[in-house]
Amino acid sequence: MKLPGKIAIMGGGSWATALAKIVLSTQDSINWYMRRPDQVEEFLLLGHNPSYLSAVKFDTDKIKFYTDINEVIKDSNTLIFATPSPFLKQHLMKVTTSMQDKFIISAIKGIVPDENMLVADYFAEYYSVPINNIVVIGGPCHAEEIALERLSYITLACPNIENARAFSSVFKNQYLNNSCCKDVTGIEYASVLKNVYAIVAGICHGMKYGDNFLAVFICNAIEEMRNFLNAVHGLERDVTDSVYLGDLLVTAYSRFSRNRTFGTMIGKGYSVKIAQLEMEMIAEGYYGTKCIHEINEKYKVNMPILDTLYSILYEKKSPTTAIRQLTETFK
Repeated sequence: MKLPGKIAIMGGGSWATALAKIVLSTQDSINWYMRRPDQVEEFLLLGHNPSYLSAVKFDTDKIKFYTDINEVIKDSNTLIFATPSPFLKQHLMKVTTSMQDKFIISAIKGIVPDENMLVADYFAEYYSVPINNIVVIGGPCHAEEIALERLSYITLACPNIENARAFSSVFKNQYLNNSCCKDVTGIEYASVLKNVYAIVAGICHGMKYGDNFLAVFICNAIEEMRNFLNAVHGLERDVTDSVYLGDLLVTAYSRFSRNRTFGTMIGKGYSVKIAQLEMEMIAEGYYGTKCIHEINEKYKVNMPILDTLYSILYEKKSPTTAIRQLTETFK
C-alpha cells in the first residue's frame, strides 16, 4: 500500500476537527468516526461540528461519517486518533477488527491511565500494531489557531523516519509546516509533562505571580523535563526544539490552554473537583500528573514541580504552601 491510503479521523472534539480541516486541505476525502450519532446528524445538517470549532465549515460531500468504530477501521488504511487520553481505552474496548495492517497516527498528547503506558506502546502491545506503523504528532499547535489558519508547526515522529516522512505532505499547507524525527518516546512523554507544567503555571497565574516568575518557572520546568526524558529514554535530543520547549511554552502561556485554565482556577481558590466540574473540556495534565508520578517511582528523577502538583491535586495540599515551598528550589 502506498501511504497514506484512505485516512480516517478518530474523534469528534476540537483537535480532531482541526486535524480534519488540515487533512482535507491536502486530501480529496476522509472517513470520520464520531461516537455519537446525534453529533453526526447535526454536523450533516449544519455543515460544521456542532460542538467544537463550529466556525470551521466543511464540505460534507468529502466526508464519510461513521459511528461504528469497527466499520471505519475496516474501510481505512491510516487512522488518526485524536481522543482524550483518559478515554482512549474505553473507545478501543469496542474494537474487534484487527489493526495490525493499519498505520496509526497518534495526535493524543497524554498517557493511558491505569496502565501508565504511552499511546504508541499501548497500540503496539494490546493491538499488535507494528511500532514502525505508528506515527506520533507533537509540537505547539492549538486547535483554535488551526481553525483560524494561523501559521503553526508540528513534528511527526516514528522509529522508521521514512514512514514519518511519508505523511509529511498530508500535514503541510499554507498555515502548517512540519518536520520529522525518531523520538517517539521522548515526544510522547514531553507532551504529557508540558500539560503537568501548564497546570502549575496556571496555579501561579491564579495566585498573581507575574511574568518575571513565569519565565523562571519555565526554565526550571524544561530542565526537569530534560532530566526525566534522559532517564527514561536516553536518545540524543535537543529539548529546545519546538516539539519540546515550544509545546511547553504555548501550553503554559496560551489562553487556549485547557491545562493552564484548570490551574488558574485552582490558584484562584477553586477546589480540584469544582475546577474539573467547571471545565467544559478535559485537562489531561490532571491524569498525567498521577501517571508520571507513579512511573517516576521506578526512575527516581528529582522532579520538584511534578511532586508539588501531585501534592496539590491528589494529597490536598494547600496550593499557597506548596507553591511557596517550590519557589525556594528554583534558580
